Amino acid sequence: MNYLLSLQQAVSWTLKKQEEKPPSDQLVLALVAAEKSSRQTKPSYTPQQLKGTWRLCFITGTKQAQNKAGVVLRSGRYLPRWAMIELTYHPAKASTLGTIENAIKLGAINLTLTGPAKFLSPKNILAFDFTQISITLGNVNLYQGKIRGGKESEEKFYEEKVKKQAFFTYFLIENNVIAARGRGGGLALWGR
Repeated sequence: MNYLLSLQQAVSWTLKKQEEKPPSDQLVLALVAAEKSSRQTKPSYTPQQLKGTWRLCFITGTKQAQNKAGVVLRSGRYLPRWAMIELTYHPAKASTLGTIENAIKLGAINLTLTGPAKFLSPKNILAFDFTQISITLGNVNLYQGKIRGGKESEEKFYEEKVKKQAFFTYFLIENNVIAARGRGGGLALWGR
């Protein structure tokens, strides 16, 4: 469980500006160790454990991006503290269905994508689709509307097979730290 300490230090560095941040290559090893441990113990998480807002702290990029970027992404990257990317999950009561929101905040500019989500247990997969967009500058709403088929895509979402959807496979869910591998093969770490 030494990997958990590294992951918590990375989250603490991002959110609270405390601790020394673990080197990127060490953090990737910690994420891989957490994923390996999860494969062995096979935890079964619930949608309620993901509920809330999580700030993205660290990514490795997809396998395709890693191949294109080479060494830059292979060792992973911390997100700069001034760029906030938050994932908010709202599960429906007593259901595996819910909604997801991805907010990107750069200064006064806020881009928010929302859409349907479903949690598949025991594989710990959160599948999602973004069907709405909102762009604000401070308190001024610049644009709000449907994207990627909007309402029609939302209706089809729950019937569509996961292999055709965007998803994260969570291998670690703790009170203040979550980690997952995305559909494209990249690793991600969030905290709160």
